[in-house]
Amino acid sequence: MNEVQSTPARSGPRIREVPAVTRAFAILRLLGRGGDPLPLKTISEELGMVTSTCLHILRALVSEGLVKVDVASKRYSLDVGMLTLARSVIESSPFPALAQPVLDRLSKEANVTAIGVEITSQDHMVVLALSRSHAPFRLHVDVGSRFPALISATGRLVGAYTTSMDDAEIERRFKALRWDQPPDIEAWRKDVEAVRKKGYSIDRGNYIDGVTVIAVPVFNAHDRLSHSLVAAALSNQLPASKTQALIKELLIEAQTLSTLLAARA
Repeated sequence: MNEVQSTPARSGPRIREVPAVTRAFAILRLLGRGGDPLPLKTISEELGMVTSTCLHILRALVSEGLVKVDVASKRYSLDVGMLTLARSVIESSPFPALAQPVLDRLSKEANVTAIGVEITSQDHMVVLALSRSHAPFRLHVDVGSRFPALISATGRLVGAYTTSMDDAEIERRFKALRWDQPPDIEAWRKDVEAVRKKGYSIDRGNYIDGVTVIAVPVFNAHDRLSHSLVAAALSNQLPASKTQALIKELLIEAQTLSTLLAARA
């Protein structure tokens, strides 16, 4: 059985691997996917861990209040200690509080799922705020959901406004992405170029078949991409005129948020 694999080397500061920490986070992410609590065997097999190693880490996470175990079924799930950590993160950032009223209004007026995203690194983005539409479809996204940085509409923003990745690194990450209708790398690069010219991004059914996702950038005090405002709806509910009106509204709100975030930096 193979242990959890280390990530490929990347440019930037050298990070010394700490296997126990990496494995602990892998367990937390697995349990954080939702669904039913999991037994030890399933967790260890899913993550490629030696069972005894997995058990020791689970016991440590239980003792810290991040994971709980049902004594009768011996199944593990996240515990309320995770809420304390998540609350601290959200409360330390002004973005969720500033974005939530905007998202609620856009969701109600345009009948879209409106999302506030933080680009945490060149690796991932995290949902910090969310307002769902009343349309008869549901995106599998919640506050705290984590996605690869180059995926969907926000991923094109990252490609356009993050310049520290070379072409080889972008291509490596792009190949690992999962799309319903994958664009080829050259088409994606053209989309990224369009983002630089227009200032917004659209994913038309690539990430989720039949769903259009619009994203606009929010910049921090150093004029760097830090967040995005996202709107998603079934493609047949976003005709061209509605799409353009929604883009205009998103750009106005993103500009306002950028100014507010810079003022609070």
